[in-house]
This record gives sequence, C-alpha cells and structure tokens, in this order.
Amino acid sequence: MAQGGNLWPDEPDSPGGRFYPCQYCGRIWPRYTRRLSTISTHCPRVLEGDGDAFTYCRAIRLHRKREGRTNHGHGRKYRQIVAASHPQAIRNITYSLTPLFPYSLIFADPPMPYQSPISPGYSWYEANTPDRPQYPELDGSQQADVVVIGGGYTGLSAAYHLAKQGTDVVLIEAARLGDGASGRNGGQFGTGQRTWAEDLETEYGYERAKALFNVAEEAKSYLLAFAEEHAIDMEYVQGHISVVHKPRYLKSYERHVEQMASRFNYPHQRFLDRAETAELLGTSRYHGGVYDSATGHIHPMKLLIGTAKAAHTAGAKLFEDTKATKISTASGRVEVETTRGTIRARHAFIAVNAYGGRLEPVSASHVMPIRSFIGATAPLGDDSPVIPGGESVDDSRFVVRYFRRSKDGRLLFGGREAYTADNPRDISAHIRRQITEIYPALENVEITHAWGGSVGITMPRQPFVREVMPGVISAGGYSGHGVMLANYVGKLYADTLAGRREKLKLFEELRIPPFPGGRTFRSPLLILALSWYALMDRI
Repeated sequence: MAQGGNLWPDEPDSPGGRFYPCQYCGRIWPRYTRRLSTISTHCPRVLEGDGDAFTYCRAIRLHRKREGRTNHGHGRKYRQIVAASHPQAIRNITYSLTPLFPYSLIFADPPMPYQSPISPGYSWYEANTPDRPQYPELDGSQQADVVVIGGGYTGLSAAYHLAKQGTDVVLIEAARLGDGASGRNGGQFGTGQRTWAEDLETEYGYERAKALFNVAEEAKSYLLAFAEEHAIDMEYVQGHISVVHKPRYLKSYERHVEQMASRFNYPHQRFLDRAETAELLGTSRYHGGVYDSATGHIHPMKLLIGTAKAAHTAGAKLFEDTKATKISTASGRVEVETTRGTIRARHAFIAVNAYGGRLEPVSASHVMPIRSFIGATAPLGDDSPVIPGGESVDDSRFVVRYFRRSKDGRLLFGGREAYTADNPRDISAHIRRQITEIYPALENVEITHAWGGSVGITMPRQPFVREVMPGVISAGGYSGHGVMLANYVGKLYADTLAGRREKLKLFEELRIPPFPGGRTFRSPLLILALSWYALMDRI
C-alpha cells in the first residue's frame, strides 16, 4: 500500500460523502477517506495487488478537477494508459513525492470518459456518442415566457415546440442533458401505453382506452417523423418481441394479440410458439411470446442530442449544471430559484420525472424513483445466435428484463429493479447472472460497460400529468415506457399553451393515486409489495 498521507490536501473528503461507482466494473465503493493508509478497499481491476494504483487514481482525480469535474474516476484502462506512456520509475512514484512535481510533468492527460454525477456506472451510450455537446450554466437571473425544469426527452421536446411557436423559453438541467433516464435507458419503443389497452378498457371504458391507445400510437409516428425531419440518426431498428417466462401467461398473451387486432385496430402483432421464440432469440429459455412488427428500438442518447440541437436551433435557451431549488407562484408569475440565479416566467413545466427530489410535493408523492441497471457486452460477432434479427426483447416478469443487440453487435441487457436509492455493489455481476440464465454460453463474455439510473413509476404504471400549482404543470411517471411517450407529452404541453389541451387532458384525467406512506414510508411499503411480485416471478 502507498504511504499514508492526505489524499487530496486541498479538498474535503469525497464531495458530499457520495459513493462512487467503478466506471468499468460498475461496482459501488465507499467514499474515499483522507489518508491513504486507511483505505482498505478498492476496485480489484485497479489494485491488482499493486498499491501504486492509488498514484494513478490521484492523476485521474487531478485531471478531473482541472477539467471542472468533481467525481472520481479509475479503472484498469487508465493504468494501462499511464503505464504505456511513462517510465517505470515515474509510474512507481508514491503520493508522498507527487507534490514536488508539477502534474503536467508527471502524468499525461489520459482520455477521460464522462461519468454522470446523478446516475451510477459508465454508459456505453456515452462512449458511443463522441459528439455530445455541452451547454452553458445559467449566469444570473432571467425572464422568460416559460421555464422548463429538466433536460430529458419531455423537457427538450417541450422547449423545441415552444421555441418553434415563438415562445421565449428557458430550460435548466441540474447535471448535463441526458444524464438521467433519457440518455441511459434501454431504448425500446413499445406499443400503446404501459398498461395493456384491454386493461385500460376495464378501468376507463372502451372509448377512453381507445383514445389513450391512439395517442400513444401518434407518439410513435411523431417520434419517427421528428427524427427524420431533423436528420437524427437514432439507429432505429424495427421489430420487438415480448416473451413469456412462465407457461401460465401464454393464454393472456395470445388473447392480447386477438384483442389488439379486433378491438384496437392494431394488426401488427402475432403470437409465437416456443419453437419460433427460440429461433428468434437464440435461446430455449422462454415458452412463447408476441412479435410486434410496428415498433422497435433506438439509441437513446443520439435521440436526446438531436432533440437538444433542434431546440437550441429553434431558439430555446438551454442551461446545464443549473439545479432548481425552489418553485413558487405569486401575482400570476412563476419564480424558479436555482443554484445559479432566479428565473421568472408566466408558466413553468416540471419535467424532471424520477429526479425531482423535494422540489415539488405533489409530483413527489405520485412519482417514485426506482433503480434499473444495464450492462453491455463486448461485440458478439455476426455469427452469434443471440437475437439474429436484431429485435428488442422484454419478458413477462413483474421485475422486467429487457435486452437487444446494438449496432456494433453487443448485447445490451437490462434488469434488476431496485426500490431504494442504493445501487448494487457490482452492477456487472448482477447483469452477468441474468444474462447467463438466458444465454448460458455467454457466462464468460466480457461486460465492457455497466450503468444504471432512476425510472419514474406511478402506482398504476400510467403517466402522471397535473397542474400542481397555478401556471405550473408537471409530467412524468412513464414507468419504463417513456421513449416515445415523454417526447410526445413535451409536444402536447406546447400545444396546451397554444390553446390545444384536449390530448394532454387525456393524461391529466388518468386516476393516479399517491404512494401510501408518504416520502418516509413509501419505499419500505413498496419493497414489501413488490418483493412479493418478484417472488412470483420465480415460482
């Protein structure tokens, strides 16, 4: 182990006492103490039996500080970069000597992957999107017609359409645009609402259920047209398969296909038997499924970047690293206080979904964040039997698993919902176990990236859209179905301010109860309830 000493003499303990994920193995490690001699655990891929790894970690830390980043970065790849660039004598220098030398004379600047400060792990989408632009921070107070809080799909879509209508709109994002679910999700479109159309019919009647299904299909068509209009290469691949992990669900899936065709005028689905499912997925793990030819999957970060560029070009003012801390109304105006100034506007649109915290109590009581995690394998090769047609897949578990192939042939696999703010200590290990259950031949495949984030859910898994105070509308709770719905809800908000509220009203009138137990007890209560469903998945 390197000699004891103050790890970062000019800084307090790790900022905010946060836990940091390894950007390559995805494992979460405790905050780093001020003395090297007290650090007893670190990522095995960094240590590899060599205490001098902390020297390299210090180099990465200093680089991030110089670049204006506050999170800790480490990994075997950094060690390899430094080791390949410097003589052994310099590589083995301990921390006790580093203050004697200028950083620039000891360490070259290694290429630094970006690590979201609000979501764990290192996303393959981020690594695969080198042209992600940065936007400025808010600098002082602003006046606007509309202030949009949240830089994901909902907020950026609203900002684009508002600006296109000639509205003076300011959008603020606490981190970088897309650091939440919009830039890190599974990329699957889906059909209709998160709740099946026939179940919505039971709850709301046929006319309302059909209207909700139709507006979701409009959202799908809108998104494809928007991407084409703005030349966004979001890597759309057509085809989706919903598979059955227990035989008892086969009848309901078969009935669902019949209902969609006969009652909701959707003839694009067909029921699959076990043999067809095995051929399409490259595994015999599932008992059947439904093939949907009119939906598919995308690269979510590329869609987000393209939407942000379109909004900026249309005239929306976009600000990153600007967190809303308070929202209030008085005399027909809305005031949003942020960490970098105050914004006053006639209207506000809260589009933070799972990342709202305590900003606004009505949204917080109806939309709950849960954690979901994804891993990306190394490219499997063109001859791999895994999903040879390139479709996206989800299964019938309550704690759903979702997976697909990427453009370069990786398997992107998501699962393991968590209902607390905690992350698994090793995201890669959790994802690998789930992959191996379905594809035993991939037991030893390399997982190159592992990451997670928060998904906003509601009690009935239907979107939450409400006017939460005069002039302030909040939208979120897409419950894992937000790639197309979130973008369209942003457009519908802009339509509402232009006097066309009828479609947004469909969502506003959904019966979304608050989570029981308030903020203090809702997580424990939900864990108990959902643990039961997770148990049923295994029985």
